[in-house]
Amino acid sequence: MQSNILTEIFLPLALAVIMLGMGLSLTIQDFKRITIAPKPVIIGLINQLILLPLVTFVLILVFGIKTELAVGFMILAACPGGATSNLISHLAKGDTALSITLTAISSIVTVISIPFIVNFAIVRFMPNGEALQLNVFGTVIAVVIITIIPVSIGMLIHKVAPGFSRLMERPVKILSAIFLFLIILAAILKEKENILGFFQQAGPVALVLNIVTLALGYFASRLFSLPKDQSRTISIESGIQNGTLGITIAATLIGNSAMTIPSVIYSLIMFGTVLLLIYWGNKSA
Repeated sequence: MQSNILTEIFLPLALAVIMLGMGLSLTIQDFKRITIAPKPVIIGLINQLILLPLVTFVLILVFGIKTELAVGFMILAACPGGATSNLISHLAKGDTALSITLTAISSIVTVISIPFIVNFAIVRFMPNGEALQLNVFGTVIAVVIITIIPVSIGMLIHKVAPGFSRLMERPVKILSAIFLFLIILAAILKEKENILGFFQQAGPVALVLNIVTLALGYFASRLFSLPKDQSRTISIESGIQNGTLGITIAATLIGNSAMTIPSVIYSLIMFGTVLLLIYWGNKSA
């Protein structure tokens, strides 16, 4: 597959399909839940939108990650929770409704925050980074087109044709998983000559970031007396990121394949920790 076809057509299309699948399970009530039960939603959003980028920035400095890889990690940290987090929360005996709400709200908020966090990272970590900065307005529009609009279409289908929505939910999730696998494979092949070196540099950071954010989400929730199922959900939402969006921003909007590597490596690692989360959730439920 040619690089321009991958980044300009396949990546945005694949992400749109994944977000459409997420929309099929959403309703307006999911966005209203912050007014009904604000405490767990606010704690979850603080973990996801504030603490995650801060922890990522600190780990970049501690591990001495440089240039493209540093920016790639900040891109990942700027992204909302992954669409698969709802399924993982369900399998791990978490609060699935809370998971859906956090994914829905964070997906909207990060449309605005992504270009600012990414531009900060580019200027901070890249030589002559000013030339690579994202256009804020253009990035917001692009992210809306490939995330919010497909989610809205999925929600509309769910509202007007709930039976069809339920019928399509499983096939779309399977298709989304296939797309994610192909996206990760393509990113690895694109950087196959450097992937081992990148993994040696970025792998330890990705593993520590994943463990720290999962633990931070859980124990911060328990500190504020949230029940275990909601604490598990906030942990999952904090540690399971939308790697596909991170790859799309790096490869399509910035056009730098090396910046995709942190999202690729993190995605591989987080799907490994998912199995432990599900086992732990079922054991402690």
